[in-house]
Amino acid sequence: MLSYQHIYHAGNLADVQKHALLARMLAYLTQKDKPLSYLETHAGRGLYQLDAAEAVKTGEAEAGISRLLNDALLAQDHPLAEAIAKTRAAHGAAAYPGSPMIAAHLLREGDSLNFAELHPQENAALRQAMRPHAKGGRVRVHQQDGFELALSLAPPTPRRGMLLIDPSYEIKRDYAQIPGHIAKLHRKWNVGVIALWYPILTDGAHKPMLNALEAQDLPGVLRHEVRFPPAREGHRMVGSGMFIVNAPYGTEDEAQRLTKLFSQLG
Repeated sequence: MLSYQHIYHAGNLADVQKHALLARMLAYLTQKDKPLSYLETHAGRGLYQLDAAEAVKTGEAEAGISRLLNDALLAQDHPLAEAIAKTRAAHGAAAYPGSPMIAAHLLREGDSLNFAELHPQENAALRQAMRPHAKGGRVRVHQQDGFELALSLAPPTPRRGMLLIDPSYEIKRDYAQIPGHIAKLHRKWNVGVIALWYPILTDGAHKPMLNALEAQDLPGVLRHEVRFPPAREGHRMVGSGMFIVNAPYGTEDEAQRLTKLFSQLG
């Protein structure tokens, strides 16, 4: 059950929503002159080439981040645009940063980054992508279950920081287990920003998970969803969602901007 590879979907409309919110939250968190911790449970390879055969085959990046950049729909001063520009300066005009690369570009030397990725090839690619950012031991890549890593590190040092949970949902029990994981993580790390990405599928598989999360009465919750047409005939994903605990200041404004943007995209 480790067949998922994000290269087929990198830079799609779901990535646009997820990465714009992520970049905006990290930009806010770094405004204070205090170090922070950043964790990911399902990191992927961290760096993608949108002219790769896999990405071209689906056309999802062309309808997603490529359209936003070509049509100037992403402001040049947006932190996601900053991360993309830095990635392309280092890796070429077709490069696109996954969430680990976005975090590596936006965070600072004194911040701590921990990434979990179980897939052997994706893990190896992530280690390679993170090598230029790993000076001083600030970046650590783990080949282990991401929830186990997060629970073992919570609360991290520094205590201030953020966790991104971004599964492929290839393992269907994730939907049922994630609310429990988030409850445990929040109990151990009550000041941490916990951001969960989820797909919106035609069968509504996400709805019981969201109901269970909202029943926990977690603090500072922001739930944001966008809808878009399926990438191709028969494709079940018709939207993208983020459920954020302890959402930083300004995240709601960014969510509103994204809602307006997606309405313009049609």
